[in-house]
Amino acid sequence: MAATPKHSVSVAGIVVRDDGRVLVIKRDDNGHWEAPGGVLELDESFEAGVRREVLEETGLEVVVERLTGVYKNMTHGIVALVYRCSPTEGAPHATDEAREIRWMTAEEVQAAMAPAFAVRVLDAFEGTPQSRAHDGVNLVSRP
Repeated sequence: MAATPKHSVSVAGIVVRDDGRVLVIKRDDNGHWEAPGGVLELDESFEAGVRREVLEETGLEVVVERLTGVYKNMTHGIVALVYRCSPTEGAPHATDEAREIRWMTAEEVQAAMAPAFAVRVLDAFEGTPQSRAHDGVNLVSRP
């Protein structure tokens, strides 16, 4: 009997300021612009994981507002739950995981991020949660 494939579960926070700008990080490990996030720990809720990841990567505390999308990296078996958040405390700053932090407009996000990650930010401005699949860079069509 073949081993059952395993998935990894990650969470990310789309932190939106009152002026509509979104907090993004330039990851230290790969140099890509993305929303702050990472692997969900076994003993934490989705929302607690989002708060922890945003704080670890940016130094900013947030309130998690709502689920905005579920995304699957078909190449690596990573399922990401993405939540819209509001900043509450702290000043964002570079960390060991994020070499640079910026507040970007939607247009800047589209120019700086791979399509599979930019769509997560844009979906946070939609009224209902989205469900999408990608190959790590681009969205892939659903069968």
